[in-house]
Amino acid sequence: MQKAIKYTLQFIIIAAISLIGEILNKVIPLPIPASIYGMAILFTALCTGIIKLSAVKDTGKVLISIMPLLFVPAAVGLIESWAVMQDFLLPIIVIVAISTILVTAFAGHATEFIINHSKKGGKR
Repeated sequence: MQKAIKYTLQFIIIAAISLIGEILNKVIPLPIPASIYGMAILFTALCTGIIKLSAVKDTGKVLISIMPLLFVPAAVGLIESWAVMQDFLLPIIVIVAISTILVTAFAGHATEFIINHSKKGGKR
């Protein structure tokens, strides 16, 4: 029973932050998805210590483990939009390929920077 309560409370914290992201998305007139607002809020709260990692860690692990399942509705939406997308297939493939390469390169460089920076910081 204790575990169920812990997971429920952690989920409520994550859901509340997601709700704040949704509200910000409606209030701030920028083309930024609500999920990005929510992730930025959670990241900031974790970095500043407002929310301790232990307050969301276990439920976060569960949500990550089921993440592939969460992509099913998006895939179904793409299949339903096939008639519209068919005319733009080549540009879509090019954009996806280029953005994948850029994101991979940026993530690699950012990871390398963080690793090198943390090694230098540990030697002091």
